[in-house]
Amino acid sequence: MRAFEYANPTTVSDAVKALAVEGGSAAALAGGTDLLSLMKDSVETPKQVVNLKSIKELQGISHDAKKGLRIGAMATLDELMQNSKVKQEYPSLIQAADGVRSPQIHTVGTVGGDLCQRPHCWYYRNGYGLLAMQNGKSMVTEGDNRYHAIFGNSGPAYFVNPSSFAPVLIALGAKVRIAGPQGNREIPLAELYRTPAKDGEKELALAPNEILVEIQVPPAGRIRNATYEVRQKEALDWPLVTAAAALEMDGKTVKSARIVLGHVAPVPWAAKDAEALLAGKTVTESLADQVGEAAVKGAKPLSRNGYKVRLARVAVKRAIMRAAGMEV
Repeated sequence: MRAFEYANPTTVSDAVKALAVEGGSAAALAGGTDLLSLMKDSVETPKQVVNLKSIKELQGISHDAKKGLRIGAMATLDELMQNSKVKQEYPSLIQAADGVRSPQIHTVGTVGGDLCQRPHCWYYRNGYGLLAMQNGKSMVTEGDNRYHAIFGNSGPAYFVNPSSFAPVLIALGAKVRIAGPQGNREIPLAELYRTPAKDGEKELALAPNEILVEIQVPPAGRIRNATYEVRQKEALDWPLVTAAAALEMDGKTVKSARIVLGHVAPVPWAAKDAEALLAGKTVTESLADQVGEAAVKGAKPLSRNGYKVRLARVAVKRAIMRAAGMEV
């Protein structure tokens, strides 16, 4: 690990100032799970590391009947899992947190850190960049692409978004508040993610001197929600595919639906065609199966990840059934 300066601000404004290092060579430290690993492998080499743990504004979880759920970016997975309102109204968040099979990460890992973690593509982690190009050719299409994208992969990006919470929160209609030199801005969480088109572009819509402050989730109301993950093993690992479903119900009838897939594209992937099939209908296993089929329409598997298409179909089906209170 290369030498770096260390800053420990106690306010958001001071953190923003500390991140304003010439050339953008500063990094925000939340739980440290991802950043420290990147620094040890020299994938990230910040001149200054800015600790966010001392900033009270970034902490805590609160709920308001009219405004909904507020999750501070520094709230830990443990805090989320122990919150009674989250358990009651947002079970999909509990299910996503429970999928992180590490007590240590539950203790120190943060929701904001999860949303902002960098891709786990092994080409990127070995220093070949987000687009993994060598001699003008993609190392992904020419090499081992078992865990890469099946959507949004027309090129040149083939990595998958690694967040456990992003698909769930996007399905729930979450927004995020971001602080920077010009003050605060709010955007839908979906807009935090983008697919880089050329070298030098990042997958996160955060400027080098901006930080994620909080996540705002609308009141659950009549929304039944769930997530379903498909994993290769139960030990600490990233899912192969996830699906999050949020169903706005009118009795037993689905009024509207949101379905978002994870680990299948460079960004959390909204299955719009599949969502439309649910409107005005009662969830049955047969309907959930049809929606799963619609969700994978247009998938473009690479040479070694075709299995993900079937997994995504099944994950969508089971997320819908779980949200509707059916056995899966």
